[in-house]
Amino acid sequence: MPSSTVERHALTPSSPRPHAGAAPRGVRANPWLTLVAVAFGLFMVGLDGSVVSIANPEIGRDLHASTADLQWVTNSYLLALAAALILGGKLGDRFGRRTFYLVGVAGFTVASVAIGLAGSIEGVIAFRAVQGFFGALLMPNTLGMLRAVFPPKKFGMAVGIWAMVSSVSTALGPIVGGLLVEHVTWESVFYINAPIGVVAVVVSALVLPQSRNTAATGEKFDIPGVVLLALGLLAIVFGVVKGETWGWTSGGTLGAIAAGVALLLVFGFHEARVAHPLLPMRLFRNPALTVGTVITALNFFVLLGSIFFVMLYLQNVQGLTPVEAGVRTLPLSLASVVASPLGAALTERFGARLTMPLGMLLQAGASFWMLTWDAHSAYASLWPPFIALGLGVGMVMAASSDAIVGNAPVKDGGVAGGLQATALQVGGALGTSVLVSVISSRVGSTLTGELTGAGVPAAMAHGLGDAKDAVAMGVAPVSGDMPAHLKTAVIEGSHQAFMNGVHTAVLTTGVLTVIGAVVAVLGIRRAGPS
Repeated sequence: MPSSTVERHALTPSSPRPHAGAAPRGVRANPWLTLVAVAFGLFMVGLDGSVVSIANPEIGRDLHASTADLQWVTNSYLLALAAALILGGKLGDRFGRRTFYLVGVAGFTVASVAIGLAGSIEGVIAFRAVQGFFGALLMPNTLGMLRAVFPPKKFGMAVGIWAMVSSVSTALGPIVGGLLVEHVTWESVFYINAPIGVVAVVVSALVLPQSRNTAATGEKFDIPGVVLLALGLLAIVFGVVKGETWGWTSGGTLGAIAAGVALLLVFGFHEARVAHPLLPMRLFRNPALTVGTVITALNFFVLLGSIFFVMLYLQNVQGLTPVEAGVRTLPLSLASVVASPLGAALTERFGARLTMPLGMLLQAGASFWMLTWDAHSAYASLWPPFIALGLGVGMVMAASSDAIVGNAPVKDGGVAGGLQATALQVGGALGTSVLVSVISSRVGSTLTGELTGAGVPAAMAHGLGDAKDAVAMGVAPVSGDMPAHLKTAVIEGSHQAFMNGVHTAVLTTGVLTVIGAVVAVLGIRRAGPS
């Protein structure tokens, strides 16, 4: 007897309850309508994850926020999201995925409006954390519901479309954010979630079926597991996001990460022994699921880290506006639109052992191509790696989603979705923080030499070395009273130092993605349809 069910209103006492993974009849349980409904919520969360980076400068100016304050606008969201994702999936599995998806969408929408109305940087930071918590209720249950309503043979294609929506919404963030910040206000970046959220709630209430793990009824909820997992993830993500500020070898950074790892080890020990675990350790006996989790983290490490420094490069080095920079990255979005369903189809036909390493190698190619960029590169040399990156990310997203959620029992669909979403968020946080730190370190070691090489007097070049943090963001430390020839030399040397940092960052992502491809080939033993 199945332990996960999909319920519909027209079900009579004599009607057989649909088995797990089947597609029940009727509007409320139509698999494709379910996919459309969850796409609204997924798009809203994906868009919000990348759109804020464009709004941060305006938020800082309007609310007189410090750089540290602006970091917390992003970090409070990441911390709350990472800490609660698996909990959100477990609650959906236990009490109803439709219920917690709707609660997540509604809460995310209200929190978004509250951010725009806050009027202070403290309010923005607090409501961003609330937004992250409700996003954690929403995201894992999207995959959980798809796992419950789609038959196995069509689940891969559904995941491909899910991955496409996620990738495209993330990539469109800078474009949408640029348009809204330039032509409306920074608050509109958050207000835009209101109409999307209202449509998502209405459509979801009409078409989503209720699904849950019926075998979990009466089970004791794993409260110690919730606490251990949340604290462990909070400590690790906190250490990662503060590593750039504190230094990666500082006692605070290493202490936070070590404490998080220790808590997660205790969590794993606890989960292996408790009768009804929050995250069943048996899931990791499946090599494809384990490898899929690792590759998901690496996939978003590369994507979000690359988007971050690419937007700095386009705006601060090449001098484009936010909208112009966003439009230049459209090939990445369009490529992911093609790659996600293509990756799903290839995974269904040949298995993740082909598509996952193929996607990793495409990202490696994009990273190594970026080694040819300089401060004055023409767009003809920029768009090919954007396409390769979009193809690689979309393909890996589809393959890893199928490997994680597709290899988990239907009853654990929400937990598996939470596991994937957690890997995605932690990987993205690591990507941005680690790559920014790599760029900053390389800039610090080469800035003085590049300035003197560009014609800046040695004494002045040493003095400008203190501006390495600005240069690491692509900003040249020039002033209005500098002579024109000196200003040109400072800009040239600063931009070259920034490009040194970018080259080190893309070399890092290139090597990591090659390693990821090897891990995928060796870790996923069985080829063939998933």
